Amino acid sequence: MELFNRRTALRGALAVAATPFVAGVASADVGALAFVQKWAPNPGSVGLKAFVGIEDDRSNSHPSATHIFAESDQYRFVMHKSDRDGSDRQRQEVRAIQTGSTRHDMKKGETWRYNYQMYIPSSLKGTTSFTHIFQVKHTGVASPVVTMSLFRSGSTETVEMRLFGAGQAKLGSTPLAPLRNKWIDVEIEIKVADGSGSLRFALKDGATTVVNASRSNFDTWLGGTQAHPKWGIYRSLGDSAQLQDTYLLLRNMKAYRNE
Repeated sequence: MELFNRRTALRGALAVAATPFVAGVASADVGALAFVQKWAPNPGSVGLKAFVGIEDDRSNSHPSATHIFAESDQYRFVMHKSDRDGSDRQRQEVRAIQTGSTRHDMKKGETWRYNYQMYIPSSLKGTTSFTHIFQVKHTGVASPVVTMSLFRSGSTETVEMRLFGAGQAKLGSTPLAPLRNKWIDVEIEIKVADGSGSLRFALKDGATTVVNASRSNFDTWLGGTQAHPKWGIYRSLGDSAQLQDTYLLLRNMKAYRNE
């Protein structure tokens, strides 16, 4: 009985250590989901080896420039107006995560949590077409599972999730302007499953939680053998008036798996 209690206490401690920052989530609610940290790269020492794939100017449209950097304590994604990834879009992204030679992919039925901080400058605009800054993808499947994107409707810009397995339904839309030019906290928790998948999306500006949105029982498994995250800037050329030379910064990146 004593050994059982110690194991129970340890499992509870792991769950509390990974407790979401979102207000209103009691530790009892998280106790059934013990998240174990699988990935926490140091950009200064690991560099871009934290990622399986580096999609820096895949079409060689701007060969004189480097667009994706590992700096001392952050990752920088640079996008120029002239950059191209095909005739109608731009892409500077990293794909999938690893520690050394060990990949950390999402398998069917698993629940993963991604925590990081993000800095969006004034030059990175929301657009009427797609401007993605996070995706979950399956290898060999064209459609993303979910995307975090910057959108524009009239003069209003927003950050929001789109759920492609639920007809591109929006989740957690919030104004972009108050979140610019500062570090904001991001938490994405996703269960990848056929029909019974779920997603929770949270944003925190300092001590204020500005988004805490979730949806369950939709399709987050679109095919293949694994899913993986992507970060960076992937945008259409369709809303050309909003496109500028710009960048995106990420730091304190961590990934946890429910075990």
